[in-house]
Amino acid sequence: MVSTRLAANRRPKNIIFASPTKPDIRFQSAMDNDIEILGNADHTLVYDRPTPDDGLRWRDLQSWWQETHKIPTEADAKNTLYRRLRSSLPDNSPGQHNFFDAYHQIFGTKVYDLPALLPEVWLHWDPQTVRERGPQALLRSRMDFLLLLPHDQRIVLEVDGSQHYTRDRGRLPDTAKYAETMAGDRDLKLRGYEVFRFGHDELRQASDARALLEQFLPTLFHRFKVSATG
Repeated sequence: MVSTRLAANRRPKNIIFASPTKPDIRFQSAMDNDIEILGNADHTLVYDRPTPDDGLRWRDLQSWWQETHKIPTEADAKNTLYRRLRSSLPDNSPGQHNFFDAYHQIFGTKVYDLPALLPEVWLHWDPQTVRERGPQALLRSRMDFLLLLPHDQRIVLEVDGSQHYTRDRGRLPDTAKYAETMAGDRDLKLRGYEVFRFGHDELRQASDARALLEQFLPTLFHRFKVSATG
């Protein structure tokens, strides 16, 4: 039995991630979907290998990282990849840092065979800005975290600070921002993604983040038939 959602049987061709700023992209071959990162190319990662049937696991990501960067040992590949992914998280969001750390601390060495927690993943990319594009702009451009599970199931994990629903540096509520967020969630769900949101205050302290995720993550994996037993 597999999902009949829109994402089923639709494999990612390129995963653009670990980029805190909008990447400068051009197509080397539009027919073959070959893209090139210009400018600060080191600030953006592009995973361009086929996604296995059982999802994109840390072992797959680490193997790709080790081969493309010619890293001599698996231990060095694991450590350098972890640091590279963590460095892409925004400095003003300790909750995202705590989420990323807790994910790996909770599962330890089991992470190797679990879905890779991909940070700062670009969902939409438009060479024009939202202001330039106008009412046709794609508002949800980047996801905080993405998990690619077996059978092409896609899990989005968002950490929401006050900027998602306030203006004037958090002094006033902003219903328009909130409406945009909800519209973005509906769009993702219709495209076959499952979206789970966390309030930043839930994750502000590392101990609170770990306690929360120790309950949430095993339940999530059980719900989507992912084995976390190692």
